[in-house]
Amino acid sequence: MSRLQAWLNHAWYGSDPPRWWLAPGAALYGAVFALRTLAYRRHWRRTVRLARPVVVVGNLTVGGTGKTPLVCWLAARLAEHGLHPGVVTSGYGGASRHPRPVAPGDDPAVVGDEPVLLARRLALPVAVGRNRAAAAQLLIDAGCDVIVSDDGLQHEALGRDCEIVVVDGRRGFGNGRLLPAGPLREPTRRLAKVDAVVVNGPPESTDPWASAVTGGTPPTFHMRLEASRAVALADGTHRELDTFAGAAVHALAGIGNPERFFAMLRENGMAVHAHPLADHARIGPGDILFGDAEPVLMTEKDAVKCAAHADARHWYVPVDATFAAADAAALLAIVMNKIDSEPPTRVSRG
Repeated sequence: MSRLQAWLNHAWYGSDPPRWWLAPGAALYGAVFALRTLAYRRHWRRTVRLARPVVVVGNLTVGGTGKTPLVCWLAARLAEHGLHPGVVTSGYGGASRHPRPVAPGDDPAVVGDEPVLLARRLALPVAVGRNRAAAAQLLIDAGCDVIVSDDGLQHEALGRDCEIVVVDGRRGFGNGRLLPAGPLREPTRRLAKVDAVVVNGPPESTDPWASAVTGGTPPTFHMRLEASRAVALADGTHRELDTFAGAAVHALAGIGNPERFFAMLRENGMAVHAHPLADHARIGPGDILFGDAEPVLMTEKDAVKCAAHADARHWYVPVDATFAAADAAALLAIVMNKIDSEPPTRVSRG
């Protein structure tokens, strides 16, 4: 993780007062965002409505909150209900600029690390593209009857039928300020317009966002990310995570909130030598080889970029989104109701 990113995280989520000299930047960001939103509301900019329903899983803050595990959970549940979901994402961090399908063996440097993770984990169609509507259309052309967008809450060029916001239960919205003074991509009042909020992990206080929401609080569900095994990069061997308890390990995380990964390993009894990297960082041999025999554990997103440099010491730890049964049923019911409320065939429109 860069010094700038570490400093910003401290400023956004620490107890120190916000830096006053970041306030003008936040005001400018807010004004530009408001004008952009107005442009879509007045139809000065085009929103594309696809012929199949779209579910957006996003967040209000920069950095990781657990969107991708929730996308995997939701896509799998939709498939269990007889639908044919596809997943669309921007392909952030990849060099490709044009809409394209993603295969499990694609190069993360070209299509992005999260799309490769999704393609390997789900065995469902995945597409990437800066133009999300065009990428989603590739999935519809391939036979998908519902699109799940990994991120894209603020990407209003893609019309949507259902919006789910994921909130980090521990960090919440930080100091509650817009970028760059705080971590918010848009004001918290946006939550009043979404269909559901999913809190990842235990909130530090009861519904910490509720006081900032006007017009009613959306249904809220609590999600946990669970890890039970590690997978060897070299040969795919599985090992129960608790077998690392008591061991010293190197831990590598190039995600939005690396500390969440390190804390999970510590909770499983490991002595962690933490190596935080920037989100979506490019990873080379120097990032994963530490000159000793200690195991190296990393996130699944990082692992898709490391196979060429890995040996028997290197493992990744997949995580799965889990809900209480009642929350799982209620969240899925909201999504199914929203995507079933539209006519089965729709015409794209601006």
